[in-house]
Amino acid sequence: MRADPRAPGLELTQVIVVGVDGSAGSAAALRWGLAEARLRGAPLNVIHAYQLPQLSMGDVAVAGPGGVGMAAVAPEDVEGLRAASEAAGQRIIEQTLENANGDATGVAIERTVIEGAAAPVLIDAGRGAALLVLGSRGRGGFMGLLLGSVSQQGAQHPPCPVVILPPVQEEESASGE
Repeated sequence: MRADPRAPGLELTQVIVVGVDGSAGSAAALRWGLAEARLRGAPLNVIHAYQLPQLSMGDVAVAGPGGVGMAAVAPEDVEGLRAASEAAGQRIIEQTLENANGDATGVAIERTVIEGAAAPVLIDAGRGAALLVLGSRGRGGFMGLLLGSVSQQGAQHPPCPVVILPPVQEEESASGE
């Protein structure tokens, strides 16, 4: 089952959306989002987006009887991979909440894992939100970029006010703070 990125039950005009991928940058974004949610008395929607691997026909077909191509990946295998990805996404959210060392007291937190590319998922989730909070460097992309591709997309296509936290210093990320 795929979760709704807008977290049913949370008031869209107040919700603060934070994207997490398990990186030090997303932990910093979550800390900031928690503090802002507490100040505003707003709910927080912590979102992790994942993508299933794209397979070419050569990757998914094997020769069957008479040389006819047959799928090597059964639909139940895809569903198993989706379920495993969603479980891993939930673990990433929980670990990031732990690593953020933020005070969640009094903050309603919705945890959302959704299939899709991170930038479009987060931009869509931010439609109608009070804020979209992102780290500037995540798990992907090229190290030389000032902003990561997700934060860059969030800045170029803002669905609401967007907060992009600066990169976490090396000593800060190494100590887990």
